[in-house]
Amino acid sequence: MRKPAKEQQAAVGRASASTASALAADSLALSLLLAARVIAAVRGGQSLTQVLSTLGSEHPEARAAAQDVAYGSLRRYACGEFLLGRLLTRALPHPETEALLLAALYRLQTRPDSAYMVVDQAVAAAAELAGGAFKGLVNGVLRNYQRQRHALHAAMADDDEASQQHPRWWLARLRRAYPDRWPAIVAAGNAQPPMTLRVNQRRITVADYLARLQAVGSSARPLGGQALLLDKPMPVDGLPGFADGLISIQDAGAQRAAELLASTAGQRVLDACAAPGGKTAHLLEAADLDLLAIDIDATRTRRVEDNLRRLGLTATVKPADCRAPEQWWDGQFFDAILADVPCSASGVVRRHPDIKYLRRESDIRGFVRLQAEILDRLWPLLKPGGRLLYATCSVFPEENRAQIDAFVFRQPDARRLAEEELLPQPEHDGFFYALLQKAA
Repeated sequence: MRKPAKEQQAAVGRASASTASALAADSLALSLLLAARVIAAVRGGQSLTQVLSTLGSEHPEARAAAQDVAYGSLRRYACGEFLLGRLLTRALPHPETEALLLAALYRLQTRPDSAYMVVDQAVAAAAELAGGAFKGLVNGVLRNYQRQRHALHAAMADDDEASQQHPRWWLARLRRAYPDRWPAIVAAGNAQPPMTLRVNQRRITVADYLARLQAVGSSARPLGGQALLLDKPMPVDGLPGFADGLISIQDAGAQRAAELLASTAGQRVLDACAAPGGKTAHLLEAADLDLLAIDIDATRTRRVEDNLRRLGLTATVKPADCRAPEQWWDGQFFDAILADVPCSASGVVRRHPDIKYLRRESDIRGFVRLQAEILDRLWPLLKPGGRLLYATCSVFPEENRAQIDAFVFRQPDARRLAEEELLPQPEHDGFFYALLQKAA
């Protein structure tokens, strides 16, 4: 896959996606410009969430359109780079202009009926980059793509990364692990993610909230438990009762964590990697618990507190490294522990398409070591007869079943009660759960 040179990546990686522009606030040109800055920053090493947060001051319509283009362009991993490899004689010396071409090519592929406007607006956006030095080149590349469109896409079908929209090493791992199911996993990773709600059972029933949705002209389908799959995604501020804590946004697969751990009232529970707090809140919605939620990132623990406050829930929340219990543990054993460990996030790539660009195959070994360390450090904190739920949002076996196989071998007092592998599909993302019990 074509990428900017390292020095260009570093420069863009430090840049903000939000920069003053003379373009009209409601223009496609501004949306393409903003999307280009986002894409360039991601290709330079920043996370998509991090970069999008810099667009807060932009016009809401332009911000939403830029986000849509950035997500779509990044989700189509290697497609745009394949096309540019055939439309450009050499890599551009300006990574934001190259990212603008990626954004415009995505728009041309998905909105071919608006081709004239896309080219015109992309050229207008190019006028704001590098002093307008690449306006003519942008115009020529996009028009050349239109002329060669069918031949280019026929050639792209023979390129594994571009046709499957995943890195080559990622595809190789999926093919080894799931020889029959890998195409479906890849297709799910390239699709738009579903928007699923979790109804706060302390405040409203699933049936009553469905009625609230219907009253505002929206509809959803129950998926079991407290999960509702919206027929059409909608802005959070349009969801009735969101600000009042009636519901949260949470994938149906993620909701399995609280259901599997099944903590009961009065239990002492540790959520060891809690941020941003969705699973923490779900545990508290299901039962009155003495719950400690920790996360190594102090900024992210504040998000946990904000989520709990909106939902009217109470827990002890503190920034802490779960691998160093001597710094925060009071010596009282836990009845239950949720270990939602850091992982490759390969099961949620449709929500975070930047992972395709940022993750490296060598990262998997690092995650496996970290996960094993977390398990080994948390296990002594669990009382005899207590239960630990290991959770990842990965589809790679090394982080899932193989990790648990190794842990149970190391810990003879650990017994597997249940394992659940959820591969990505239209109704939910990819997750793995292993419920372990300590011998009494």
